[in-house]
Amino acid sequence: MNLTPSLLLKPSSVVGITMRAVIVLCLLEAVFVQANDYTWGGPGEDKNGKDRAVDPNTDNVCVTDQASCGCCLMQQTIHRMKMFFNTSLNELEKELMKAKTALNNVRASRSAFSVAITNRKDLTCYGPFRDDRLIVYKHVFINLGGGYSEDSGIFTVPRSGVYSLALTVYSDAGSPGNTLAACAGLQVNNLVVAGPREKNMQDQEDSATIVVALHLNAGDKVAVNLPIGCFLCDDNSHYNTFTGFLLYATD
Repeated sequence: MNLTPSLLLKPSSVVGITMRAVIVLCLLEAVFVQANDYTWGGPGEDKNGKDRAVDPNTDNVCVTDQASCGCCLMQQTIHRMKMFFNTSLNELEKELMKAKTALNNVRASRSAFSVAITNRKDLTCYGPFRDDRLIVYKHVFINLGGGYSEDSGIFTVPRSGVYSLALTVYSDAGSPGNTLAACAGLQVNNLVVAGPREKNMQDQEDSATIVVALHLNAGDKVAVNLPIGCFLCDDNSHYNTFTGFLLYATD
């Protein structure tokens, strides 16, 4: 039977393949078996690089058995890689915990509300009164964080930060020639900081809006005041709204 030259193996090739197979098996053994027969740091050092008594049976192994020495070096490299990855994993776990804590703080500090005077079908007017009075907005669109009270009409700031506050007022005089008084005051801790106002006898109905950004402290009280002589009219179209939300915390 004739064999093509490509199928013939020279003796030197067979020896080379055999040596490679031996080395591969040795490396596999180093990976899957915890071999403690050889030192890693050289003669006179233990696995952690600390001094120890010289063992003549193992300290000269790299001179007498180079294949075994290669296994030791492979185990040393694997150990170093394991230590590196364990350290990296611990650092990643710490960073993950920090991120989770920050996310929980953000979720806990979410604050937003938006309310209207009423949700009745028929137009109903609030005021005028003989004295200043806080407007209690009864219809709640959103009250994230529970800072707004439907009973008092007051928003209590849950966390120090910069807040966006918006107030829209609307009124209907009923007929031309009557006095229109669409006005209100946005106040913080009983002090008016801004106030939309439409007061005349030319318009039967009109509206006004203000939007401000304020730095507020935790516990501050934000509300809308209806001054003497002013009145607002609303129905389920929600012409009169009071809105606020936290832009970013500063504590």
